[in-house]
Amino acid sequence: MNTAIAPMPTAAPSAPSDDRIARAQDALGALKNEIEKRLFGQGALVLQAIIGLLTRGNILVEGQPGLGKTLLIKVMAEAIDLEFSRIQFTPDLMPADITGSQTLVHDEHGRARLDFRAGPIFANMVLADEVNRATPKTQSALLEAMQEHAVTVGGVRRPLPEPFLVAATQNPIEMEGTYPLPEAQLDRFLLKLEVAFPSFQDLREIGLRTTGRTEEVTQRAMDRATLLDLQNLVRDIVIAPHVAEFAAALTLSTHPDAANAPAEIKRFVRYGASPRAMQALLLAGRAYALLCGRAWVAEDDIRAIAHPVLRHRMIPSFDAKLEGVTNNHLVDTLLASVPNVHAG
Repeated sequence: MNTAIAPMPTAAPSAPSDDRIARAQDALGALKNEIEKRLFGQGALVLQAIIGLLTRGNILVEGQPGLGKTLLIKVMAEAIDLEFSRIQFTPDLMPADITGSQTLVHDEHGRARLDFRAGPIFANMVLADEVNRATPKTQSALLEAMQEHAVTVGGVRRPLPEPFLVAATQNPIEMEGTYPLPEAQLDRFLLKLEVAFPSFQDLREIGLRTTGRTEEVTQRAMDRATLLDLQNLVRDIVIAPHVAEFAAALTLSTHPDAANAPAEIKRFVRYGASPRAMQALLLAGRAYALLCGRAWVAEDDIRAIAHPVLRHRMIPSFDAKLEGVTNNHLVDTLLASVPNVHAG
């Protein structure tokens, strides 16, 4: 007698209602407008930063000095009234300076005991400023927090407050006194954002608005409860099987030994993206679809967020560095070579 139990059929996930999507769009539109009051001409950057926030993902912001990397993170925290913490990474920074440490204290009776003093990592939004200036030992103190939203000190695991996000900045043109981020740490950043130099008109506007007697003050556009609700809503956005297949094909094609990898990937990439890239493509695609006012993800949503998701997850070969082939160019190659997968 066959006693095997047949798997229970799973119901197709129901899409969020149009009303819920509309309310989310209103809230997110107000947040984006508030942030853009302080960051002129950086609409695409602000949109990508909000995607990182909606997906509970960590973000790495790269750009030349003075382009507003730190300002973006501070304004985003102010606009949502999040507890904000800034850690200035330097070569002499120690792991305990980030996580906190056990401290010997005496009570009123003179008895000694160990108390835990929380470090700056215990905040909703943590700015790791110039993260590549700290040693690998210190950078490793962020790994558990970024992945598990907790830190372990003195053998005790301590959860971090929710929502939690690490936003790190780095300067691509400074090499002296910097340490390259380990691949394991890079992979924990859901998105890598690149800050472009402002246009002539934006540069003029920045000068006029920021050098007078008054300065724009960020108003709260969203509370924590609303943000947590939106983060949950993102996970309800529907992904059709053919969209997941497209994201999987895109991720697999980053590997030079994959059968369908483009010729440039085979030549210029040493290691491709991890399964975290697949997760990031779908999560960021869900958030992008929500920002567009849809309850379902299209393949074009995956294409729209492919650069910030994949650009830091491919390890270039020596030939790529020698010939000046950038990771952004490699993502362009992937998008041109991986065809859309249509539902059958």
